[in-house]
Amino acid sequence: MVHSPLWRAQVSYYASPDFFYMAEVIEFLISGMLLGLVEGISPGPIIALIFSETLKHGKKEGIKIAISPLITDSLIVLLTLLILSSFTGYGAVLGAISLLGACYLIYLGIENLRVKIDGFGVDVSKKDALRRGIITNLLSPHPYLFWLSIGSPTILESARIHISATILFITGFYTMLIGSKTAVALAVDKSKSIVKSKYYIYVIRALGIALIFFALIFVIDALQLIGLF
Repeated sequence: MVHSPLWRAQVSYYASPDFFYMAEVIEFLISGMLLGLVEGISPGPIIALIFSETLKHGKKEGIKIAISPLITDSLIVLLTLLILSSFTGYGAVLGAISLLGACYLIYLGIENLRVKIDGFGVDVSKKDALRRGIITNLLSPHPYLFWLSIGSPTILESARIHISATILFITGFYTMLIGSKTAVALAVDKSKSIVKSKYYIYVIRALGIALIFFALIFVIDALQLIGLF
């Protein structure tokens, strides 16, 4: 059987090191996108805050919460990379961060429970969503645990392949992470048009209870990280 030069060239390419290199690089992009989507839509304090701030102040404030990881994660990634280089002593540090995060979430939860209503409208005098998102993300143990256990090791592995693999992993991750959280904020804002405003107060208070619930989870995480539970 005689094969054409074009067919032989195609077979030669798919068997070449360049093909396997490109396949590995694309694999990091896909991994980043999938991980970003999972992290973006998973229930947690950031999602609860997106719901709460969007209902109280509109989609603009919800989107500020959604983009807060872009501000906080550079510090978190650097810290976890340093921890990975030493492999010791990080349990107590993450435990202390988790306890601080629990205190802050309790504060936010109580604030939601105490939100005032004027007629059928919610009090929207305070608009500091970005600050809330940054503090919540920095004091949550989950970004640290994600980057320590999955994100940073993947970055180190991608850097071993090529810097382009690292760039694609990070780009894919944050495109889906921020995109999915922004989509949640837009969906919540759109739903306000079909929900009577007098019910907002109950939703916001329910979210306050959810934030306190997440605070209790943070406390359990802290005790486990410190070794007391």
